[in-house]
Amino acid sequence: MYQHILLAADFSENTEFIVARAREIAHQHMAKLSVVHVLDNIPMPDTSYGTIISLGDELDNQQLKQEKIALNTLGEALGVPSNQRWLIWGTPKEEITTLALQEGVDLIVIGSHARHGLALLLGSTASGVLHHAPCDVLAVRLHQEN
Repeated sequence: MYQHILLAADFSENTEFIVARAREIAHQHMAKLSVVHVLDNIPMPDTSYGTIISLGDELDNQQLKQEKIALNTLGEALGVPSNQRWLIWGTPKEEITTLALQEGVDLIVIGSHARHGLALLLGSTASGVLHHAPCDVLAVRLHQEN
């Protein structure tokens, strides 16, 4: 039985599918559900508080504001309390696995695209999480249109 599930959200076009799987598993196991979104595409400003972004503070960066709104909207839709939502700067595989260890997560739910060629050799976020996570990982297969 899973007790604490961490949904790693990337807000791609497939987010709803991944969210549905995480919600279903959390419901089946009566588990606590948390959500994390890692910012790896927005330059990190010089801050004194580290890489975790407070979800209550006002922000100057418009893209960062949008990411924060998306995380809070998702968290509210899932009924995830604000203290179980994280917006973190960094490398996704490192931040997700570190958070899972710190929070005692026993399942990480993450989307996984089929990889071929060079992308397969270089790895992906889901692959990195799978190989470094301190717990089980459910990599939800996302199908891409060709």
